[in-house]
Amino acid sequence: MSFVIPAPPPASVEVTGTDDRFPVRRIYCIGRNYLAHRKEMGHDDRKPPFYFQKPADALLETGGEFPYPSQSENVHFEIELVVAIAKGGVNISIEDALDNVYGYGLGIDMTRRDIQSEAKQDGKPWESAKSFDHSAPISPIRPASEIGHPDSGRIWLAVNGEVRQDSDLNLQIWNVQEGISHLSKLYQVAPGDLIYTGTPDGVGPINPGDLITAGIDGIGELEIKVV
Repeated sequence: MSFVIPAPPPASVEVTGTDDRFPVRRIYCIGRNYLAHRKEMGHDDRKPPFYFQKPADALLETGGEFPYPSQSENVHFEIELVVAIAKGGVNISIEDALDNVYGYGLGIDMTRRDIQSEAKQDGKPWESAKSFDHSAPISPIRPASEIGHPDSGRIWLAVNGEVRQDSDLNLQIWNVQEGISHLSKLYQVAPGDLIYTGTPDGVGPINPGDLITAGIDGIGELEIKVV
């Protein structure tokens, strides 16, 4: 088989401690999955999780540069636990969900907050606020075979050394297995999928020149320069 134009390179993420890489098919993101963040965004109830997607080529690996996006003057960071899927399926039970996980990383859901707010007010989709170039910074993936399936641990993000988000994984409204199970009722979850599992409170703006650092206990850290 030949292509009529050069095929784009496949999206992938580094695997901690090896030369191997995790191939990426889709990126799903869970919205409002920490109660304190739901409250700061004007919501306070435990509704079923909802999802949006980012393109696989929006990934930006640690140590990279995040170009401040055009058409926005209010870009926010949102630190998240990332789940890397190795198996998948449809209608996955909560009890079987973790059997589908290859490993974990941390990512940042970069958001054009001003564009998102305008879209919400107009009743329009806010894909362009979430799914733009470089909008999915990510750390290396750490295999679950090494660290198990963390259900607690500090998750934090700092800008220029000042901690802005500081929470614990055990404060997620929907845990990893619940999120995978629910997602698999809407989509066929497949090997290579990444799930950004939602952010705690403390989200806020960044500016060109800022250095973003972030981490999750037992999983790893991430550093991105805003340019």
